[in-house]
Amino acid sequence: MTVIQSVILGILQGIAEFLPISSSGHLAVCQHLFGLEDVPLLYDVMLHIATLVAVCIFFRKKIARLFCVLFRWIFRRPSPEDFDNPEDLLSGSEEKGRKTIIAVIISSFVTAVIGIVTSKLIPEMPLKVTAAGFIVTACLLFFSSFMEKKRAKDCAVTEQPEGEEGQAGSAAEGASDKTAASASCKKSEGLTWLQALIIGAMQGVGTLPGISRSGSTIAGAQFCKVPRDAAGEYSFIVSIPAILGAFLLTLKDYLELRGQDVAAKIQVLPMLFGCLAAFVFGYIALFLLMKIIKKGKLEWFACYLIPLGIAGLIFF
Repeated sequence: MTVIQSVILGILQGIAEFLPISSSGHLAVCQHLFGLEDVPLLYDVMLHIATLVAVCIFFRKKIARLFCVLFRWIFRRPSPEDFDNPEDLLSGSEEKGRKTIIAVIISSFVTAVIGIVTSKLIPEMPLKVTAAGFIVTACLLFFSSFMEKKRAKDCAVTEQPEGEEGQAGSAAEGASDKTAASASCKKSEGLTWLQALIIGAMQGVGTLPGISRSGSTIAGAQFCKVPRDAAGEYSFIVSIPAILGAFLLTLKDYLELRGQDVAAKIQVLPMLFGCLAAFVFGYIALFLLMKIIKKGKLEWFACYLIPLGIAGLIFF
């Protein structure tokens, strides 16, 4: 692998890791086009570590806030008086922060179980499966957009005035709808164990080639009626233990094989340049994606993934 090839892979990893278009799928396709079929898994994981650093820097304040909650929880310390922030679902209060920590543990455990199973299947999967995964990701993004619009519509129902004379019948008819909508729009007190379970399962599905981890976790979160801002933030916070776990497992396998030809295939200089490119472009992509999530426009990426997936099914 040359330095230029590594930089291209790093740029692709940085962009595709955060934009919901599947970094593993794009890397697999790009490596195939470059004729790099024997790239060690450690190289891919190192690119993920580079993007993980970008996540930690981007969400440094929220991560530090959650660590403060964890330490106060362990050592039974009181929370600061100015800690409460009702708008922050993940760490806006001591209770929400604790629920987020528990949710991350649950989601990570579920992802690990699914990831162990899929890791044995990934090396045997042809590129056509990756192409199909792109289409699955597009469907998840459309679903995510649908759920968000439905939730916004339900919330709008609760804000409508009761009506005046002559509207008693219609008000009575819509009473049950308003009650259900109100339940879905009320202020959440933090993530529940069921939400964490579903999001973790969706993140596990995202380990398959062609299926975006960020896209699947955000779709899972919005299915659980998590607001889109919090869904985007939690999607990347919960990726931290998942990526670290994958790195440690891969590093263990690499150390066991260090005396074999696998070690010789890993070139330090291309890996360093690839990781640097992944970090820089990953941070930029993360910044852009959070803005796109706030606008509720994730379906934009589906318009790219569907023709890409169809082309892959035809030509691979």
